[in-house]
Amino acid sequence: RLVESGGGLVQSGGSLRLSCAASGGTLEHAAVGWFRQAPGNQREGVSCITDSETTYYGNSVRGRFTVSRDYAANTVSLQMNGLKPEDTAVYYCATSWDCSWNQAEYDSWGQGTQVTVSS
Repeated sequence: RLVESGGGLVQSGGSLRLSCAASGGTLEHAAVGWFRQAPGNQREGVSCITDSETTYYGNSVRGRFTVSRDYAANTVSLQMNGLKPEDTAVYYCATSWDCSWNQAEYDSWGQGTQVTVSS
């Protein structure tokens, strides 16, 4: 089971760090993707990190967000800097065998954490 944490309310230009932890399992050999869904919008890919730490970013977050993993802590983090109101969404982490923007390829999802950026 995946559990996201770190969401909250922040002003435009601020930062948040999201964390994804695996309860009862390991993330060591999984690709971990971050996705987000804003009200009225479809869920979209944000970032992904492979088991060998290759990283991918969506165009709207590249240069502002950084994904990383801590093998010892069995977590994957998403550092979000320069947040904008349009980043407001529920953020989800999910696991797959490799990074993909195809959400159907992810087999386990967290419950999501709310990120709200005020202008």
